[in-house]
Amino acid sequence: MKKLFMIAVAAFMVTMGANAQNMFIKPMVGGTLATFTGDAEGTKMKLGLVAGAEFGYHVAEPFAITAGALVTMKGSAFKDGGSTKDMKTTLTYIDVPIMANYYILPGLAVKAGVQPGFLLSRKTKWSENVLGAWSDYDTTDKSGMKKVEFSIPLGLSYEISDFVIDARYNIGLTNINDTDHYKSKNAVIMLTLGYKIPL
Repeated sequence: MKKLFMIAVAAFMVTMGANAQNMFIKPMVGGTLATFTGDAEGTKMKLGLVAGAEFGYHVAEPFAITAGALVTMKGSAFKDGGSTKDMKTTLTYIDVPIMANYYILPGLAVKAGVQPGFLLSRKTKWSENVLGAWSDYDTTDKSGMKKVEFSIPLGLSYEISDFVIDARYNIGLTNINDTDHYKSKNAVIMLTLGYKIPL
């Protein structure tokens, strides 16, 4: 996967250098619905935020290539049970999506690519029943978690004038835990609104 990512980066840089007049930047902001898949039990979707920007190049109709940097909230909520309730984990990453865009209709594109994510922070909060009394706890400890993950982003976007509505599903490929005894991967639905600025 790392080799595939490096090939994608090299191809993107060569393509962008070929003709600058077809380049654009797209600031974007939106929300996420995230959860864990794999060995994690009792998981639920949780809300988060995403913001950043993508650079793009229109190769030739109907193709475009984009690469970006997005600060993305992932993680999961968990069903209440036993002596624990209200548990929620928020993982914040810098994601670097590199995507191919194919316009099936004017303004309407399907897209797919590769995306490494770099872990910035972890925040887990929960309530625990200790001797009949509920107490609140939290931790920001990132030990035991991989610092880099890879995912496959798939999506659709629609352009209205220079505004872009973008919906994606990021399929996590990497076990985010530093152990093979407990495997969980990020799964993220993302909806953003962006604005294309020609360069």
